[in-house]
Amino acid sequence: MHHSTARADLWARLQAPREWDLAVIGGGATGLGVALDAVARGLSVVLVESHDFAAGTSSRATKLAHGGVRYLAQGDVGLVHEALHERAAILANAPHVAQRLAFVMPGYQWWENAFYGAGLKAYDALAGRQGLGATEWLSASRALQLMPGVRGHGPLGTLKGGVRYWDGQFDDARLALLLARTALARGALVLNHCEAVALLREKGQVRGLRVQDAETGQHAEVRAHCVVNAAGVWVDAVRDMDREADTPTRAPLVAPSQGVHLVVDRSFMPGGHALLVPRTVDGRVLFAVPWLGKTILGTTDTPRADLAREPAPFAEEIAFILREAGRYLARAPQRADVRSVWVGLRPLVKQQGGDGHDTKALSREHTVIVARSGLVTVTGGKWTTYRAMAEDVLDRAMTRGLLPRRPAGATVRLPLLGAAPGRPLSEPPGEHLYGSEAALLHALPGAAHWLWRDAESGHPGLSEAMVRFAVRHELAREVEDVLARRCRLLFLDAAAAAQLAEPVARIMAEELGPDFDAAASAQRFVALAQGYGLVSPTGSRT
Repeated sequence: MHHSTARADLWARLQAPREWDLAVIGGGATGLGVALDAVARGLSVVLVESHDFAAGTSSRATKLAHGGVRYLAQGDVGLVHEALHERAAILANAPHVAQRLAFVMPGYQWWENAFYGAGLKAYDALAGRQGLGATEWLSASRALQLMPGVRGHGPLGTLKGGVRYWDGQFDDARLALLLARTALARGALVLNHCEAVALLREKGQVRGLRVQDAETGQHAEVRAHCVVNAAGVWVDAVRDMDREADTPTRAPLVAPSQGVHLVVDRSFMPGGHALLVPRTVDGRVLFAVPWLGKTILGTTDTPRADLAREPAPFAEEIAFILREAGRYLARAPQRADVRSVWVGLRPLVKQQGGDGHDTKALSREHTVIVARSGLVTVTGGKWTTYRAMAEDVLDRAMTRGLLPRRPAGATVRLPLLGAAPGRPLSEPPGEHLYGSEAALLHALPGAAHWLWRDAESGHPGLSEAMVRFAVRHELAREVEDVLARRCRLLFLDAAAAAQLAEPVARIMAEELGPDFDAAASAQRFVALAQGYGLVSPTGSRT
């Protein structure tokens, strides 16, 4: 049963007087996962997102669907086991936007291969039948053959060998879109550019939301038995809406930390293998990952006090990534080589309660809190476990009597729209990302009119039809929605994306009609794209 994605139809459904089982605030991985799981269990669901789906943290991941080798090192076998199970579910349910990827861990010290290899063999054993390929020890010559961009000799000494293991990789924003569209196709009402501005309360209990359409300024009231706050790093603002006027502000739940990613050409690391450095000079993990025809270098972990929509990188974070990459890559990337820089805010959860036993003060894993008012807040966690988090949220809501009990497991094997075996995500973007929906794409005007080709490979990456598809089928409303998330060009090459703002806006205007201000939308995007380039020095520490 396919439901209309036309915005007027969605808004009319939202305004119709009715009571929903569940209302979700936040259209990132977590909120969308909750909405899809609930609708798959037969509940009535509405989800609102103030900006665009995955516009926050969920489009700024390192693109890895992983079991968390890091957690294994910390001895947290339970977490690794869950994540490996979830990795398998993502690869099975969205094979067009998620695939396996080989990683090579180079060893410049004699002990590294033995030590890390043993850990990765344990990682394999935990994955069992869900493993993606056997871990193997590599000679120095084999490691260089698989990773032609890596130094054989350098500041770290001579390469002694390496270990190859397999993990998952995905296109985060497109996976989020597929969650939104699959939920919509199953009867959920999912709306972007629509902000929750207040909570509706009855006798101290949360019973819905007041929302505002970001485009028209119109308000609507949405009544629901259960409200889930899945606003990511911004959950505390929604929790503050749940306070009575006379109660003191509560301690924030989230302490944000930022992760910076730099994108350089594929030529810095040719081939389809990723590089993983388990321990840099300051003890961090460094990745160099082939993604959509480019190479992602990252990432950092820097505490921040503010919750900017577009957080800027600090100068020393950029310097750190370039310096560390230069120790491993034969061609050391410079600032001028950076095609795009993007920053994600991780919602690290502060330890709650003053019991004084802050053993693990900040956790990567998710937290679900049900307030006295019945507001369910979920935050933390990571993309890979979005589905398990959703089950956890619904279980807590059912236990509290906020939702009728329905058995879990509806989404373990639930193919998302277009699910069909895809091409490797290390290749430049193209029609393969649409899976079985490529036929739908081809039926649109301009399928052979290419707006952008990947300069390195000559591979066609964005067509006029893809822009029309984004508007007609993928709820795109702004130039940014298309060039940042429906097509990932902003994240691959910010300057190339900025040049496409006007052509994309013109095509969108044909689709959206006279209410769409093409010039303003294009202008907003060009201003945004400037922040993703390193042409001028950015980010002195603020």
